[in-house]
Amino acid sequence: MNTKLLFRAIAGVALCFASAAWAGDTRNVILVIADGVRWQEVFTGADPTLLNDKLRKKYWDEDPSVRRRKLFPFLWETVATQGQIYGNQHKGSVARVTNTRWFSYPGYNEMASGAADPRIDTNEFGPNPNVTVFEWLNTRPGLAGKVEIFGTWATFADIFNGSRSGLPIRAGATLVDANDRSAHGLLLSELYRTTTRIEGDDPYDSFLHVVVREHLRAHQPRVMFIGYGDTDTWQHMGRYDAFLETAHSFDAYLADLWRQLQSSAHYKDKTTLVVSTDHGRGSGPTQWRDHGVDQKGSDAIWIAVIGPDTQPLGERQASVAVTQSQVASTIAALVGEDFQAFNPNAAPPLREVLGAPR
Repeated sequence: MNTKLLFRAIAGVALCFASAAWAGDTRNVILVIADGVRWQEVFTGADPTLLNDKLRKKYWDEDPSVRRRKLFPFLWETVATQGQIYGNQHKGSVARVTNTRWFSYPGYNEMASGAADPRIDTNEFGPNPNVTVFEWLNTRPGLAGKVEIFGTWATFADIFNGSRSGLPIRAGATLVDANDRSAHGLLLSELYRTTTRIEGDDPYDSFLHVVVREHLRAHQPRVMFIGYGDTDTWQHMGRYDAFLETAHSFDAYLADLWRQLQSSAHYKDKTTLVVSTDHGRGSGPTQWRDHGVDQKGSDAIWIAVIGPDTQPLGERQASVAVTQSQVASTIAALVGEDFQAFNPNAAPPLREVLGAPR
């Protein structure tokens, strides 16, 4: 059987396995994205050719498995032991985007709508013509009004097409609620107003994390998208040291988020985290700074999942190749919905993270 036929057969099995009839213990799903984080750092830690002396003591070890735990302790000590992680090409696990652009908007569209769209060829594309899994889930019984979008990048308002979808989108300048007159809200507004930002109105990841943490506590949404962006910004600026610190902070945000979820009766043992990135990057002394078709390897990503229905298979090795386009149907399947029934062009779910149906 050739490769294409094999993939179609596997996709068919996955579709049957994860139909609308599938039901597990997951009641809530949160997709968390670290913008532009390479699979190389995730699976082998800090790059010795880019690491400066200041951070060598903190992040360096001769053993890549130790090195990666220094950089991403929660990802490796919790997610990879209690869940699954895909994308270590050194061990034959391949995770890729299917879009041909290899930068942010096409990647976010692919993961959210389940398929690449060749029309989306710029980050300034404007409102997304495709219905994302988040928009669709917001129309489903029990989920309407319980789906929300948070991120540092203002462009998420277009990617999730707020004007059409009706989704609550807090991103860029709208992340901090200016109408919140509580002591907490006033402090956030003051800090946002008085903090010098790197790009336009986009706040730092630290603002996003505080906002999300409070929103989860007060409103308990069932499906969320959370997009952290500092990791991509620092790499574009050529600041590998700042990137490492920001990537380490992202891991700490994940750990804090998981602790909060597991300490809440609403979320404990009922919530799945899907963690990934929108694109890869180039490799080399300067190529790591950028991504896109001119930077070989920018199509390579990674995907990690932890939750009550995901068996603890850990780091996948020589497994079936997975794609970014499978994220949308996976999110839907985890809450008992069949996104492919709505959009037949969407890729099938990641079968192995769904566990066994009841």
